[in-house]
Formats: sequence, C-alpha cells, structure tokens
Amino acid sequence: MRNPSRRKRSSQNRPDLDISVKGFHFAFSLRTYVMGVLNTTPDSFSDGGKYYDTEKAITRALEMAREGADIIDIGGESTRPAAYDVSEDEEMRRVIAVVRAISKKIEVPISIDTRKAAVAESAIKEGASIINDVSGMKHDPNMAKVAARNNVAVILMHMKGTPRDMQSSPRYRDVVADIIKSLKESIGIARHAGVKEKKIIIDPGIGFGKTVEHNLEILNRLDEFKALGRPICVGTSRKSFIGKVLNLKDPNDRLAGTIATSAISVMNGANILRVHDVRQGCSTAAMADSILRIKRS
Repeated sequence: MRNPSRRKRSSQNRPDLDISVKGFHFAFSLRTYVMGVLNTTPDSFSDGGKYYDTEKAITRALEMAREGADIIDIGGESTRPAAYDVSEDEEMRRVIAVVRAISKKIEVPISIDTRKAAVAESAIKEGASIINDVSGMKHDPNMAKVAARNNVAVILMHMKGTPRDMQSSPRYRDVVADIIKSLKESIGIARHAGVKEKKIIIDPGIGFGKTVEHNLEILNRLDEFKALGRPICVGTSRKSFIGKVLNLKDPNDRLAGTIATSAISVMNGANILRVHDVRQGCSTAAMADSILRIKRS
C-alpha cells in the first residue's frame, strides 16, 4: 500500500518557504504561483519571433497580467536545444526596453531570464526583482554578486552542459540525486556571494539535458527536491518530452500535456509553474491547490 504521506504538500503550513522581494510577498505556504513566459527572441522553441518586436512583447506582458500571472519572466536569449549564445549587447537590446516599459505599467513582479550578470543588473535597474538563471549561476561568475548586491530573489535551475550540447546523450547515475547535488552547488555559489537563503528558489530544469524518461522521472519524484528546503519552480510548458509522449510535433498542440504535467507538479510539491498559457496555468494551479487543501472529514 502506498504511503499516503508521500504526496502531502510540503509547503502547507511552511511560512519559511515564503519570499519577500522589493515590495512583493510570495506566500508559497498558501498557494502555487504562476510565472508567464515572455520570449523576446526570434528563435525560441515555442513562440520564437512572436514577441521579438518590443511593442508586441509589451502588449503580451500586459495581457499576461490581466490573465492572472503572478510573475512575468522575460528572456532575450533562446536556451532551446542546440541554440547559439547571443551577445550581451544583443540580449540587452531585446529585453531592457521591455522591462522598462512594463515595470511602469503593471505591478506584477518581473523576472529576468538570463545567464549574463550585466543583463541581469541592467534589468534590475529598470524594475526586475528576480533573476532566473538557467545555469544555476555557473555560467557567469559575477551573477551571484549581482543578485546579492541588489537583494533580489533568484531561481537556480539545473542544466547539464550548455544549450548547444545539453541534449547530446545526457546520462546520470541517478537523475534526481545528481540534480540535487548540482543544485546544492548552485545554492552554495549564491550563498557564498551573499545571497540570502530566503531569496533562493530552485528549478530541476525539465528538458535541459534530460531525456524523455529523465523528465518523467523528475516529475514523478519531484517531492524529493523538497530536501533542499527551498521553493520549487517547474517549467514543463509545451516542451518536447510532452510532444514525444503524445506524438505532437507542434509545441502549440501540447496544452493538454502541459496542464497534466503542471497539475502533477503541484501535487508533488511545485510552488511556481512557468507557463506560456497563463490563463490555463492559473486555472490548473488553482484546481490542484483546491484538491490539496481540502479538509478530510
């Protein structure tokens, strides 16, 4: 018989997981939050080019706020498999004007999705309050210092290798144990630079140097990441493992798979869902939260 406590929501009655940053308070002990994805790139895997134009990106950000996004995550460098690096100047050009504009129009917290410390710092000056680093602060040695100096929240994600080579036959001895070890290293980098533990969020990095089976196992064992004692962000939205499981080549056809994997993520301990489809993501989070928090008679 399965242990009924295994899937119990660890963040319930856990105010120590809550994060406050620049006037925003994330009560992860009370509910799941939804992060809307805004790619200002010409080549992202799902919506590449759709919001490459600054005005279109601003319009989409305002739309996501109306749909209920708790965080808007802006990225100017595609990290899809086999993607090439973008120069610092080009990444700045893609994201800073958008951050500046939307920070003046809405009160939703802004996350800057970047591996570059200079881009992160410029975005923070324009209103961003979260750094989402897919390298777990292992790409740019100055990133942790920027985070600490500006007292912002950070999302430390696991990625095996780089976007250019991460899908070249990724292997693990134990995928969850190996990722936990790597995330501990990232937390150590952040803490050593002065980032407060209360500002740290972790992300196992679905799709970043993982096979289909690795991704499925991570979601199945997501509760094991609670051992790190930090809120968990999960991004499955429209990703290729969903397409391979459901035989769907077009990322835009993967909404049902995204909803299913997002709901399971919440049930297994996710505190933030990173999604492209914000309205549906908010409904998924709210429904899963309602099931988790129902009082048993």
